[in-house]
Amino acid sequence: MNVAVPREAAPGEARVALVPETVAKLVKAGVAVRVARGVGERAAFPDDQYAKAGASIVDDPAALLSDTDLVVTVGRPDESALMTMPKRAILLGLLAPLGDPAYVKRLADAGITALSMDAIPRITRAQSMDALSSQSNIAGYKAVLLGALALPKFFPMLTTAAGTIPPAKVLILGAGVAGLQAIATARRLGAVVSAYDTRAVVKEQVQSLGATFLEIDLGVDAQAAGGYAKELTPEQLDKQRQFMVNAIGASDVVITTALVPGRRAPVLITEEAVAAMHAGAVIVDLAAEAGGNCALTVRDQTVISPNGVQILGQTNLPSTMPYHASQLYSRNVHALLTHMMKEGALAMDMDDEITRGTTIVHEGRIVHQPTLDALGAGTAS
Repeated sequence: MNVAVPREAAPGEARVALVPETVAKLVKAGVAVRVARGVGERAAFPDDQYAKAGASIVDDPAALLSDTDLVVTVGRPDESALMTMPKRAILLGLLAPLGDPAYVKRLADAGITALSMDAIPRITRAQSMDALSSQSNIAGYKAVLLGALALPKFFPMLTTAAGTIPPAKVLILGAGVAGLQAIATARRLGAVVSAYDTRAVVKEQVQSLGATFLEIDLGVDAQAAGGYAKELTPEQLDKQRQFMVNAIGASDVVITTALVPGRRAPVLITEEAVAAMHAGAVIVDLAAEAGGNCALTVRDQTVISPNGVQILGQTNLPSTMPYHASQLYSRNVHALLTHMMKEGALAMDMDDEITRGTTIVHEGRIVHQPTLDALGAGTAS
């Protein structure tokens, strides 16, 4: 099997899909790996490490992709790459099918098979392949660092000759993977941390990290299949927002992580809630790419509210820590490939839950039911 790793197409993307550690394992398993020259430079993986791992370094992007069985990326490849790939080839990456179903249609039109790392089923035997979780861990960690950097206060309590400095109050909205990592990181930095999530099941996890779990009766547990949060009704959202005004107003830093797959992020922080915060307070919105959990969030910008609150809308935080983000993602990819490989080639066993759930397009045909639903295209056969 021939595997190709092109340079990432998205502007500013610093991650690489396969790191030398993983390349060496694939080569040992009999896989031929080719990488674009300089593919890992922004993630601190120079070409000589890939060469030592057994990869071939290719200068021409067309030559890299023209005769390959599998193309591995972090994000979506550009259109020229899709045109260059053989129709029998398989594309593997974070393709975000629900974020842009029309893109999946283009993949189908290209006649290839596409597997999306963000569609990995959230089941026990697929945990080592869960790229969403590995990247969310990094985002949660980095969000706290950004909040601490922007806040004009200390995070920990300090007792000095000049008096005692009280600890910062940090509120985490959403206790998924990113939220739990944010809780743990803020606690390590010495902040007093509270958290809120519509899923009652995460209360114990929040408390185990030393944070206070805020509770509000919405009349429903908002956990959907696979551990994701389900979308709330307008009435439930209004009740939630009113409850959060006081909690948000008392916080120095608020980190939001609430996402619903394939939907606009729910607005948890209204302009009223921002107005209740003090000057210098910080909101780090990890849902900025999906419209933001804060009503004032602007994607990839820092907004200063009229009362002096900073709202950080930076996206793709994992790419700001590309070494470990790439390493973890590459291990996720390797775990999936190891699961699917039979006698040195990928076996598309559509009866397997992991393969079936991860496959978005199979030989030019859309087979991912949530994407078909979004396109209004019926049921996968």
